[in-house]
Amino acid sequence: MSKYNQTGWNFDNSYAQLPNLFYTSISPTPVHSPKLVILNEQLAESLGLNVGALQSGEGAAVFAGNSIPAGAEPLAQAYAGHQFGHFTMLGDGRAVLLGEQITPQGDRMDIQLKGSGKTPYSRGGDGRATLGPMLREYIVSEAMHALGIPTTRSLAVVTTGELIWRETKLPGAILTRVAASHLRVGTFEYVVRWGGVDKLQILADYTIKRHFPEIADDENKYLSLLQEVINRQAELIAKWQLVGFIHGVMNTDNMAISGETIDYGPCAFMDVYDPDTVFSSIDTQGRYAYQNQPIIGGWNLARFAETLLPLLHEEPEQAVKIAQEEVSGFSELFHSHWLTGMRAKLGIFNDEPQDENLITDLLDLMKDHRADYTNTFRALTMNRLEGMDLFKTERFTQWQKRWRDRMERQQESTASSQELMRKSNPSVIPRNHRVEEALEAAVEKEDYSVLERLHNILSTPYAYTEEQAEYCTVPASTAPYVTYCGT
Repeated sequence: MSKYNQTGWNFDNSYAQLPNLFYTSISPTPVHSPKLVILNEQLAESLGLNVGALQSGEGAAVFAGNSIPAGAEPLAQAYAGHQFGHFTMLGDGRAVLLGEQITPQGDRMDIQLKGSGKTPYSRGGDGRATLGPMLREYIVSEAMHALGIPTTRSLAVVTTGELIWRETKLPGAILTRVAASHLRVGTFEYVVRWGGVDKLQILADYTIKRHFPEIADDENKYLSLLQEVINRQAELIAKWQLVGFIHGVMNTDNMAISGETIDYGPCAFMDVYDPDTVFSSIDTQGRYAYQNQPIIGGWNLARFAETLLPLLHEEPEQAVKIAQEEVSGFSELFHSHWLTGMRAKLGIFNDEPQDENLITDLLDLMKDHRADYTNTFRALTMNRLEGMDLFKTERFTQWQKRWRDRMERQQESTASSQELMRKSNPSVIPRNHRVEEALEAAVEKEDYSVLERLHNILSTPYAYTEEQAEYCTVPASTAPYVTYCGT
């Protein structure tokens, strides 16, 4: 048995069986001296991988792209996308899909190396990645998973022993990303534009088989596909809003058909509640601001629906009508998920018409008093209403009375409401200053202990432990936090 089989790699390559239009077969570019600096042991075990074997030099060689596991068929996927509203040709410019790991549970998971060298889609880029952004994606993606939000996962980070030139020379790194798939809205945009209807149908059938097999026998399975993708995105974006997560670059190439959060470039979690919050250095117009995420979600889904028009109905006008009707329902679906989630954050089990006013009045209070979003709900959950200016106001006192009256009108006990709130309001999130602190220690000092402790704290966000308390504080700095498209 080879070392790779001892490691537990169990690859299939269904994407490589699709037409050549969809991808380019290419191997990662070898690096100078790979070193494994982070391994997600829990994720590795769930994938059926041998942690001990992965921690060897052979494991680092695979994660760096220097060695290809038996059964893998490396490729770079082609796709296009609307970036800030403008259509452009894209593709995996610095990522290589090794293949699809079949887990012991029978799940199929993409194993992708990010930062593994140039591909035909690099558009002049060097195909590499630097350590800080790869560690950032590791921290935030795993935190999102712990929060219960669908997301790509991070299996490992290796340093390459090479310096990468950005504005200065920085240590190179490669992230191993795990996903249900890397199919995107942009994949469909690419295929419908350059492949025609026959290739579009192949892609749609592949997507259904891989992600939605239950609709394969529906009368109009392509309509069902559109409905399923809309439903998943409505639920996903609602979950983002509920924890104050701002993606930062909601281009159509970053909307995964699977309903996973993908691409952790200029993302961050909101501290002070402000619907206009933007973190991305390039989003100067606020297109992807917190409050706009549901709107952009609907816009992206409209682009997806457009790609499916030839499959929805043989009559173009009827196809457009069907698509418009489905996409128009996204806003209501999102709102329903969001409202249900906000009720849970306030310990409310049933529905009353005035609930939305109760919720929006609290959010208005938070905005007016520049209250921290996560800590406000944390304080309400713990019933510790001190230390924040918001709680000292007459407006809050009046709101609190309305909230308590509302709780008394439901059958569930106070203890049940408190338990619901604890399950719905994270005690900790990846605070921006904590993430930067961990990245600085790792990149500047090769000290990964700060990152490891942060990762451990974020792995149980609803635990409300004493150890988490110090990770709930917010720095006094008023300088706006800025993130960059470095990943």
